[in-house]
Amino acid sequence: MTDVAFLSAIELAGIIQSKQISSVELTRLYIDRIERYDGAINAVVVRIFEEALAAAETADTRLAKGDSLGPLHGVPMTIKESYVIKGTPSSWGLEAFRNNVAKADGLAVRRFKAAGAHFLGKTNVPVELADFQSYNPVYGTTGNPWNTELTPGGSSGGSAAALAAGFSGLEAGSDIGGSIRNPAHFCGVYGHKPTYGVIPMQGHELVEGVPEADLAVCGPLARSAEDLHLALDIMAGPADREAMGWQLKLPPADFTELKDLRVAIWGNDEMAPVSKEIADRADQVGRILSDMGAAVSSTARPDFTGIENNLNYRTLLNSVMSANLPADQVKKIQARVDALDPEDFSEDAVSARSAVLSHRDWIRTNFSREKLRNAWRLFFEDWDIVICPQMATAAFPHDHSSFEGRTITVDNLDQPYFTQLFWSGLVTNSYLPSTVFPTGLSKTGLPIGLQAISAPYRDHRTIEFARQITQQMGGFVAPAAYP
Repeated sequence: MTDVAFLSAIELAGIIQSKQISSVELTRLYIDRIERYDGAINAVVVRIFEEALAAAETADTRLAKGDSLGPLHGVPMTIKESYVIKGTPSSWGLEAFRNNVAKADGLAVRRFKAAGAHFLGKTNVPVELADFQSYNPVYGTTGNPWNTELTPGGSSGGSAAALAAGFSGLEAGSDIGGSIRNPAHFCGVYGHKPTYGVIPMQGHELVEGVPEADLAVCGPLARSAEDLHLALDIMAGPADREAMGWQLKLPPADFTELKDLRVAIWGNDEMAPVSKEIADRADQVGRILSDMGAAVSSTARPDFTGIENNLNYRTLLNSVMSANLPADQVKKIQARVDALDPEDFSEDAVSARSAVLSHRDWIRTNFSREKLRNAWRLFFEDWDIVICPQMATAAFPHDHSSFEGRTITVDNLDQPYFTQLFWSGLVTNSYLPSTVFPTGLSKTGLPIGLQAISAPYRDHRTIEFARQITQQMGGFVAPAAYP
């Protein structure tokens, strides 16, 4: 039964369908594991076990009658706390929203239920989903199943931790600064940041009716690339209002074997240096691909500078993240901006200007982004996939100090905490899809994941790449502490 807990969602659906295990038995297995092991990890912070068992009984009854509820028939899953499930809070880690209980299921939850899944509960996040860690005053701190003294990542840290520890069959998170991808990397699972706009964000909200933000996306996390493929297809497509006028048809993966691909390796960058071990892992992917006959380059890049993309991304990101600032705080920031040297492009200066960005200036920044998007378009005429890091290191220790003072140690050198947004921003700023896939463990026994990036709407290309490359290296491995 221990091995069953770590099967992929598709495999779990298969053994339910073949009646090797019932949905109730599987649901009880996950509940038992959460109750036994989650005290140390603190991943599943909202629990709805009675509802899950009732849904599992329904799934078993329907199966006995020969009915199918969908491709995830009877599979128990969890989902990020920021999604909306009827009767549960969506607080986003904010004390003021501790009792923000939903009256109905959100869109993503409805879509997973329509595919046959049911929910065990919801998983932990940082305050306002804005950190590489997952802790908040409502639910406390989530640890990494590989070492609970380390972060599982954020903001979908509870999602990745639940999968890695064998608490759940499938997960869904959200991403604006790597919030699906860095937890997948830190915990050794798969995560997919889809092309912007492919998955509606309705039902992933603190307050109902908020318009979808620039840059932000919802997407799946899983223990296999095949599960990412299935979950993406379940989550994707227009919401009800948009469905009146348009439909989504993502193209399938357009290659059969890895040798058919043209792959650029972007293993390091002076804008955001990564550890030698991370850079070497990217180079290892390149060597494997080259040996298989793929066209591989370590120098091919889109026609823009790293600093150009990073400045554009950080400006747009900070504009989104500061949108709900109180008026008095905006006035204080504006006073700081008025006193800045026009030639000051430090991180603090960029953050301050972004927080009070006028609509006119946002349009100008968006125009600059369009040039970057076009550079990527031209690049992907010659190349199929880019491999790059997601973070500079493997999982790092919990650090709850103020953001301004935090650093990350990379090969014995400290760098500013948010420098690593560079790697997320390569993808997010131009609305590209990215799949993080596990490549094996570090010398210290921690997971290392890398990003596979491709052209807009080529989501199934990056997911299929992740599936095939992890047959050659890496893939999901369960942490030994949670048998």
